[in-house]
Amino acid sequence: MALLITNKCTNCDMCLPECPNDAITIGDNIYVIDPTLCTECVGHYDSPTCQKVCPISNCIKQDPNHIETEEQLWERFVLIHHADKL
Repeated sequence: MALLITNKCTNCDMCLPECPNDAITIGDNIYVIDPTLCTECVGHYDSPTCQKVCPISNCIKQDPNHIETEEQLWERFVLIHHADKL
């Protein structure tokens, strides 16, 4: 599943530099996560780093509109980081 930043976001800038896939960007009012780039840090870390560094409880959650298996997240990781080698 891709992750989703909720409207609890305070634009603290903690998550942006932590995303290894560059899936987090500045939106109109809050940071947003591109579901086509988010792998929930699969392939990089044991758990999503954006959630770990976010100072607001439950601000970053699983996106119910982008339900994916771990296998699908691994496939996306490979496409993002190894597409030039395929």
